[in-house]
This record gives sequence, structure tokens and C-alpha cells, in this order.
Amino acid sequence: MPYTHPSPNYSFATKVSVLLPARNEEDNIEACIISILNQKYPHSLLEIIVIDDYSTDKTPDIVKGFDLKNVTLLSLADFVNEADLKAFKKKAIELAIQQSTGDLIITVDADCIAGDNWLPVIVEQYETQQAKFIAAPVSFHQDRTLFEKFQALDFHGMMVITGGGIYGNIMNMCNGANLAFDKAAFHEVGGYKGVDNFASGDDMMLIQKMAAAYPNGIIYIKNATACTYTTPKPTIRSFFNQRVRWTTKARNYEEWKMTAILGLVWLFCLSIPITIITTFFFGYAMLWIALGQLLLKAFADYRLLHEASRFFNRLDLMATFIPSSFMHLAYIITVGFWGNVAKEYEWKGRRVR
Repeated sequence: MPYTHPSPNYSFATKVSVLLPARNEEDNIEACIISILNQKYPHSLLEIIVIDDYSTDKTPDIVKGFDLKNVTLLSLADFVNEADLKAFKKKAIELAIQQSTGDLIITVDADCIAGDNWLPVIVEQYETQQAKFIAAPVSFHQDRTLFEKFQALDFHGMMVITGGGIYGNIMNMCNGANLAFDKAAFHEVGGYKGVDNFASGDDMMLIQKMAAAYPNGIIYIKNATACTYTTPKPTIRSFFNQRVRWTTKARNYEEWKMTAILGLVWLFCLSIPITIITTFFFGYAMLWIALGQLLLKAFADYRLLHEASRFFNRLDLMATFIPSSFMHLAYIITVGFWGNVAKEYEWKGRRVR
């Protein structure tokens, strides 16, 4: 997959609307907005719309404190009743799009900050490639503990798989913390209609709808300067809830190839402890098979994660590769199972289905 290199002195012409759905983000929203305002992009062509999702903290007050013409605050409570909603983030984005004036819509999670060259790279690709949907990389920062570095390493691997899947026309993946799409194309595919009854999936379900309508209009930006940065989850519980939320939407993907690949990966990981257990029935020869499985997984993971760490300039994370491998195995098995049987999960202080 070739790198995406921005052109020097490129002249921009696109009006951009950056949408920030936010719920109880008083610790992050200011830094997020500042990182977007600091982009080397004409402010006359940029608007930021923050959609407050029933926050109970100071998030709305912090946004109001910017007092800038191109920073707008919308309140979800002014449009819909909380009790009537299931897909809060999708509804927030839809409302913001209705109020937006830009031709290019970019969504960013409110707990992220944008890289220095983030917006120029995305817009240039949108204009020169005539893209309908753009998936862009997300990276972690401020990871300190082994558990946090494991999350960073794992996430970087997912970003490489995302880019390779799109570039190879194998499967369409993305992350809502950094994606962009043409507003007219969003309306042409009906927005979130048909997937608005699922609490999650504002990213993956949308890219699959877009890919079905515009098979040649989906691109991935292979440029680390186009990253947004977020922080890892501090506890096992918060991490588990996040990954279960991601996994639950897999049951509703339209692209069967993606579901099949995810299923095969889960089955292979599950087979490793099963093989070890069968030692008690078939003898120690099964341990050699389990060892072979572990080595095969380690070899594939190392190649993938080394490339990912090099791309994100985080080769330091490879020092955690061995313990991370075992954490990854346990995580895939447990979250893969629970995400497909769970009826509801907790997210942002809500129980959602």
C-alpha cells in the first residue's frame, strides 16, 4: 500500500465541517477543539460543530467559552428526548450534518487530538482523489503501563489491517475517531437509515453502505501525520466494555467477507487453549500442536505489529510484544464470545442494547 504524501503549497477549496459528538468530555474537549483550530487550513473554510449528548459535566460550558464564529454548540436535548433514543451518536451526527455548511464532513471523537497536518492531508486527498469516504489512522498516546501499551500495539495493528483491507478491496473498515465523507454521498445512501436501530456502528456500518454505492470511492490515508490521537482505557473493565461495544456491531455487518475473517481469527485463537486442554485426553503430543499454533500466531502478529509500529514511529511498543501476545489471545477469545452473545453493555454511563 503506497504512502500518501501531501503536496507543498497546495491550494484548498473545500468547506469542511468537523463534527464532535461529546458526552461528559470536560477533560478532553478543549484540547480537541484547539488541535483542530491549530490546523494549517483556512478558517473561512472550516467549521467545528460540537454536539452535546446529555452531558452532566462542564462540557457545554467549555465549548461556549471559545466564542468563535466557526465553533458551534448543538444540544441533542434540544432535538430529541433521551428516552426515545437508542443510537445516540448516530443521531448526534445526523443533526450536526443537517446544520452543517461544509461539503466534506469529518467526524472526530471528543477525547482525541488531531495531528499537526491532519486536516490538510485529508482535504487534499478528498479533492485530488474525488473520494466519497476516507478512513484515516488513529493512534494512541500517553500510554504508560504494560496494559496501556498492549492496547496501543493492538490498535496500531488494527489500523494496518484497516488500510490493507481497503487498499486490497478485501473488506471495508474504519474508526469513527477519524473519518471523512462527502456530505452529498451521505445523503444519497440514506445516511444511517437502515442501521439507526443499532447503538453502535456509526463508522463501520456507514463505510459499508458507502462502499456498496461507491465501490471505487473509498480510500485509506497512509500517512501518520493525518492521525488523531486518543488515550488507552485505564482499567480492564473500561477496555472490555469498549471492545464489546465494537464487537456487537459485527453481527450486523453487510460485508460477509469481514464477518468470515473475524470469525476465522476467533476460531483459531479459541483452538489454542482447546488444544492444550486435550492434552489430558490425547497425551503430551497435543502440546506440540499448541506450541505450533502459538508460534504461527506469534510470527504473523510480529510481522504485522512491527510494520504498524514502524508506520506510527512507535517501535518502542515492540518491547511489550511477548506479554501483549498472551493478553491479545485472552482478549480475542473473551471479547469475541461475549460481544456476540451480550444483549447490552455499558458505555458513557448508559446501558445500551
